[in-house]
Amino acid sequence: MPQILETVMLVCFGLSWPINLVKNIKAKTARATSLKFIVLIILGYLAGIAAKIVSGQYNYVLVAYFVNLIFVTANLFVYFLNRRYDRS
Repeated sequence: MPQILETVMLVCFGLSWPINLVKNIKAKTARATSLKFIVLIILGYLAGIAAKIVSGQYNYVLVAYFVNLIFVTANLFVYFLNRRYDRS
């Protein structure tokens, strides 16, 4: 049951990242985006992944962590792309 609840939390939280990614791509500006926030979220997901690996819990929850990490990392790349737009 704890793994199901953790997955529900990750899915609910993770649904915001693709939406945020599309918004940031369309905005073409990094002015309203916090680099520190994105990096902290990435570190949090990496810690969650590390916790699962260290405890030997290789299950579907780990997949949810990786999917969320991919979208947040994509947001990081878009942040730097949008900073280029801001400079020009």
